[in-house]
Amino acid sequence: MSILIFIVVFSIIAIVHELGHFITAKKAGIRVEQFSLGFGPRIIGIKRGETEYIICAFLVGAYVKLAGDNPDEFKGQPREYLAKSVGQRARVVFFGPLFNYVFAFLCFWLIFFAGFPELACKVGRVIEDFGAQAAGVQAGDEILAINGKTVKVWHELQEIIQSKGNGEIVTLTVLRHSQRLQLPVRVTQKKVETIWGEKKAIGVIGVEPKDEYVKTRFGLIKSFFMAGERLFYFTWLTLKSIAWMVSGRISFRQSVTGPLGIFFITKEAAHLGIIPFIQILAIISMALAIFNLLPLPILDGGHLLFLLIEKLRGRRFSARTELIINQIGYTFIILLTIFVFYNDLLRYGVLAKISEWWSRYCR
Repeated sequence: MSILIFIVVFSIIAIVHELGHFITAKKAGIRVEQFSLGFGPRIIGIKRGETEYIICAFLVGAYVKLAGDNPDEFKGQPREYLAKSVGQRARVVFFGPLFNYVFAFLCFWLIFFAGFPELACKVGRVIEDFGAQAAGVQAGDEILAINGKTVKVWHELQEIIQSKGNGEIVTLTVLRHSQRLQLPVRVTQKKVETIWGEKKAIGVIGVEPKDEYVKTRFGLIKSFFMAGERLFYFTWLTLKSIAWMVSGRISFRQSVTGPLGIFFITKEAAHLGIIPFIQILAIISMALAIFNLLPLPILDGGHLLFLLIEKLRGRRFSARTELIINQIGYTFIILLTIFVFYNDLLRYGVLAKISEWWSRYCR
């Protein structure tokens, strides 16, 4: 089942991506020879018009084959990819990542509209030697408001408390056995490490949430704008991560994951339910869009860079130059894939399990 979920995730994201290329190519008058789901030996195929739609044995990924999309096959016919203007070809390339990005937005929109689980504002544990214990907060208390401001879910409580200074007093309105209580709680500042490895002081009162969830949902219009905010946040987070990895401010090894890591992530998300699964789908689709736009050979960003250079030079690179650049790009991507895969083997303890299995059964 986990493998099936992994295949479904990659297939959906790949089909969305290739649909961007496919639809834009059709609109530009480029002949699409093949639309394939998966790679490897062909299982089944059907031809509709000038395009053959096929399913292959290895159902991870997808691709479209455009007529005349490389110099060796280009015959100079008007409906071939290389016969089109730089602008038309750039749109065909760009719309693949764009479709992934729009798909991520639609997933977030669905999540906010359909509703998603969030931790309720109920105290599961009171930590010793902090303000909440001194004020008489107890496990099982439901926090209704802070300084008169209503809070419905745990992250709203966190945001308010974390913004407070050391020694500041906040008044919690709590519900305990059908009785409302007003409890003045002293905030203590604590230094924590952010995902960027920076030290940051935040306010804490010494409470942990109860493992109880409430469903939060919004109207269609509000969900639309919240989806945009969520997508912008994850985009900014991803771009900042890339910039900090390149500059060496955060560890590349600890910040990247590959197909194996995505397998474990989607497996856990699927166990949590459909909404967490859709959120993971959205994040992966968004990340793929951004990664594909990096200016590296063989990626869509690399093709767009070539097209920009072609526009500025007034002519394309020679076939030999393109081949050399693409070979360098392929080598880099292969080495990166090997590194990320090996890193995931270590991170998720797969190598240790293989070693244990080998020691137990093969020696």
